Amino acid sequence: MMDLRRCLLLLLLLFSAQLICLVKGNVVFKVQHKFRGRVLGRSALSAFRAHDSFRHGRMLGAVDLQLGGNGQPTDAALYYTKLSIGSPSNDYHVQVDTGSDILWVNCAGCDKCPTKSDLKIALKQYDLQTSSTGKAVTCDQNFCSAMFNGPYSGCKVGASCDCVVTYGDGSKTEGYFVRDYIKLDEVTGNLHTSSMNGSIAFGCSSKQSGELGSSSEAVDGILGFGQANTSVLSQLASSEKVKKIFSHCLDGVSGGGIFAIGQLVQPKVKSTPLVSNEAHYNVIMRAVEVDGDSLDLPSDLFGTDSQGGTIIDSGTTLAYLPDEIYEPLMEKVMARQPNLKTQIVEQQYKCFDYSGNVDNGFPVVTFHFENSLSLTVYPHEYLFRISDDEWCIGWQNSGMQTRDGKEITLLGDLVLSNKLVLYDLENQTIGWTVYNCSSSIKVRDEKSRNIYTVGAHDISSACIPNRGNITPFILLMAFLLNFIG
Repeated sequence: MMDLRRCLLLLLLLFSAQLICLVKGNVVFKVQHKFRGRVLGRSALSAFRAHDSFRHGRMLGAVDLQLGGNGQPTDAALYYTKLSIGSPSNDYHVQVDTGSDILWVNCAGCDKCPTKSDLKIALKQYDLQTSSTGKAVTCDQNFCSAMFNGPYSGCKVGASCDCVVTYGDGSKTEGYFVRDYIKLDEVTGNLHTSSMNGSIAFGCSSKQSGELGSSSEAVDGILGFGQANTSVLSQLASSEKVKKIFSHCLDGVSGGGIFAIGQLVQPKVKSTPLVSNEAHYNVIMRAVEVDGDSLDLPSDLFGTDSQGGTIIDSGTTLAYLPDEIYEPLMEKVMARQPNLKTQIVEQQYKCFDYSGNVDNGFPVVTFHFENSLSLTVYPHEYLFRISDDEWCIGWQNSGMQTRDGKEITLLGDLVLSNKLVLYDLENQTIGWTVYNCSSSIKVRDEKSRNIYTVGAHDISSACIPNRGNITPFILLMAFLLNFIG
């Protein structure tokens, strides 16, 4: 009887130990894709165009907006996650965006902020007055100086640090910066996480104009994963919570995927250097192949190690190529189907009727980058179906100018989905590999040096069981202990 009692006590202690989690320094996010599946319907085409046009307006305005140093957040990233902010904490749905640098959310009393979302999620507004840990960021504080790359003009001690972001289509969000606790899911074991608090400065939106007030695809804000010192990643790294390394694997089939901060151990990912002094994640492209044949392209088209390059942005829906790449690429792609008739849909997309297997009927496209890193895109990835037998082509002519009058090269979600992408800001590299984004990866805990598995979709606070399950278990143990005692 005493042996049984000891066993039950040991079981209770082991169960209780699962409730105590140590800070380890790897963070994971549950991500959800706005557009699920591949049969999208014609209505999705206009959404794609508006989405990407909005982002590109921000990107091409980067040089003009660097005066503010605010990272120009965009409201059109395709993937979003849920964050807990404040004390007591509330959950907010925010878009995950590798092309912007700050976190901002809609705030209480916001003028023209969306109150409902077509994504069928409940929208919330952050209220500084109801959070015991929330504080306003003043213009004389270091964070504000970092935002504006120097002292805030006309700052009076105690005055707020303004947050103003203007987008390419004229939409604008205005407000001020605050600081509060943010809760993140930290990896503490194989498929286990616990809650980690970090003090983060973020934008509090009090007024919006233009498309930002629309309920279409609305969420509560933006989570920027850019390179600036004001990003959430950089703030967490400066407080030694994490390293400036993160990876994502965006599931283009069922939505969601993997998004983790931490040193990736498995799978192995080959990388290429990031172009220095660029606002986005830019890399140097060396060649483009269609069915193994290299396109005849000018040598100065792709930029240099010190300027330009190809933008890698998972928040953009499609892939945008300068005319010098787009025209020969499309010619080779369509050469496999010389009798195919195409029509223009939504004044932009080349579409056609095709009932066969697209992977058998169209060529593979491969981009080659510095350090012999390649990115292979199969027909079922660059073609998307809008009805049973109607397909559209995802390659787009950029038609947009960037510095020195050159059209941009931008590779978005169309080519990055179903690939694990690793951003190593510690070593200024980015890399990727084809991967099953509904599976799992392994990351290293920097303190213990242990290696843990991080899975897709269902990474939750497994370290803290559902409260509804804890009480019955303890009551049952107490009953048994009393019964056998």
